[in-house]
Amino acid sequence: MRIFRTKADCQACHGWAADGRKMDSQMPDGANLRTSRLTRAAVVLAIKCGRPGTGMPAFDRLAYSDGRCFNMTQSDLRAKNLEMPDPPATLIGREIEQLADFLFAKVIGKGPMTRASCIAYWGSDVEACQEFSQ
Repeated sequence: MRIFRTKADCQACHGWAADGRKMDSQMPDGANLRTSRLTRAAVVLAIKCGRPGTGMPAFDRLAYSDGRCFNMTQSDLRAKNLEMPDPPATLIGREIEQLADFLFAKVIGKGPMTRASCIAYWGSDVEACQEFSQ
């Protein structure tokens, strides 16, 4: 959760509950990860390589330097007019794996946020959970 909330700042686009509800009107709309049907490998790839042409940045520092992501380099992205936003921070492989583990443990496939799932997500009944009925 620390990587999701602070270092990678995923919540800026995906919302604090990872349900796609934005916190900042200036940020792009992120996917609702709670309803995602991506496999773990696809989630790791999306974090590592981003999604060219969308608002999803690549968190791997070398993502488009050597063809490791979709066999493309920065020049390939430019040639295809694909924008890649800068990530808030880059992540090392272990952090990408930990972020994917967190998402599968607390978010992906867990359905819409409820009061009980909010408390489980945060580990206690925090103020954010007050918006969900008992």
